Amino acid sequence: MDLSNLQPAKGSVKTNKRLGRGEGSGSGGTASRGHKGAKSRSGYSKKVGFEGGQMPLQRRVPKFGFKNPNRVAYSGVNLDTLQTLAETYKASEITPEFLREHSVVGKKDLVKILGRGELTSKVTVTAHAFSKSAKEAIEAKGGSATIIE
Repeated sequence: MDLSNLQPAKGSVKTNKRLGRGEGSGSGGTASRGHKGAKSRSGYSKKVGFEGGQMPLQRRVPKFGFKNPNRVAYSGVNLDTLQTLAETYKASEITPEFLREHSVVGKKDLVKILGRGELTSKVTVTAHAFSKSAKEAIEAKGGSATIIE
């Protein structure tokens, strides 16, 4: 075998059907598009969601709901997570930057400390918001909870 006798596998290459090239070709006339109507014309494309004249789904289903553009979304971090971080990294001060470094919250997330779990270490926590129970738990262990404005 050499480059002079290379050829594709049998049956793998097909020639395209040349439509609309006269009656003698066998697919002239209507060029296999049937008769009349928009579908037989060149440039035809039906609208997205068109259901043959039936009321389309996006118009049958009612609109509902509301997205508040002024909503402030916080990324929640629980006390048990803070305790794990404090033990693992021997940290006495926990800030949003510290949480970002250790992939607990995202780059632009606002941090809210929540009250699930138990805190046994004395830690200074700085965050954008605190739940009532979390703040009480931190201060009960002699730590401090500072809110970032």
